[in-house]
Amino acid sequence: MTPASLCQLLAIEYPIIKAPMAGGADSPALVAAASEAGGMGFIGGAYLSPQQLATDCAAIRSLTDKPFGVNLFVPETPPAYPSNTRGAVTALTPFCQALAIPAPVLSHDQGQSFDQQLAVVLDSGASALSFTFGLLPESAMLAARQAGLTLIGTATSTEEACLLEQSGVDIIIAQGSEAGGHRGGFSNSNPMIGTLALVAQISAAVSLTVIAAGGIMNGQGVRAAIQLGASAAQLGTAFLTCPEANIPASYKQAIFSSKAEQTRLTRAFSGRYARGIINPMMEALDAQPDAILPFPWQNSLTRPLRSAAAQANNADYLSLWAGQGLELARQLSAAQLMAALIEELNA
Repeated sequence: MTPASLCQLLAIEYPIIKAPMAGGADSPALVAAASEAGGMGFIGGAYLSPQQLATDCAAIRSLTDKPFGVNLFVPETPPAYPSNTRGAVTALTPFCQALAIPAPVLSHDQGQSFDQQLAVVLDSGASALSFTFGLLPESAMLAARQAGLTLIGTATSTEEACLLEQSGVDIIIAQGSEAGGHRGGFSNSNPMIGTLALVAQISAAVSLTVIAAGGIMNGQGVRAAIQLGASAAQLGTAFLTCPEANIPASYKQAIFSSKAEQTRLTRAFSGRYARGIINPMMEALDAQPDAILPFPWQNSLTRPLRSAAAQANNADYLSLWAGQGLELARQLSAAQLMAALIEELNA
């Protein structure tokens, strides 16, 4: 599919997708600005309660009548509740003390209900559902189809892309190893293939439309991805430094002051591999991997600490998700960034 055909499918003007960023970075204003400018904004809904997701989608609809999408995590059976959390709690206690909050206590709550979240998406006015960490259940695929949603899966290898194609999705996001945030694939081997190589390989392996993701920060990057077989590009880190991004000022400053080599994959914050800027908490926890619980338990255990750090504007204890293109970050509003991306793409 050509970029023009993809734009027609999604009812957008430009092959530029604002990536979903679960965990608080997204805001309705950020999503709406990307859509209003002729691209397509996605909201990361995985950690939102159904009520908050419904509220945010309604806010997006109030800000734009252009198409937008929602991203959810594929439902999965979590590992058993950890029988011993002492090591994980001990590792986090010094950071809690530094922020003057109690040592963490692991809740038995496993997070939001996918079925309830999906019900909200079906009635949200969104036009697309993207998902990460696997294949959607057939029942969810059918419900989304009946609601008229375009289905977009995430792959980090050609093997995953082929499985997504067989499952019946419309579009595949090829997420390269440069990408910030969580690795969205579902292979046990966690393949680390760069974006441009991955786009070319997946484009050759499947007949579906491919969207490139990972390390893309400007219109030239979008154009390069298209030349290698993608029909559009998805950008996340580029939007994190917009005023509409709902992250602390210290997080944005960390992006502006860091180099590509100062990012790496870590399980420290969530128990799942994600790329972020190295900070003291990441370094300390990565040095004691046996003290890191599997997802979602580590994510739950570190959440109060990360929330306190955000309130204190302290980047030392935040999960500073960012891709390897962060040195190209710009201090622009979302509308200004979209205008720049479009101008660069068309240059």
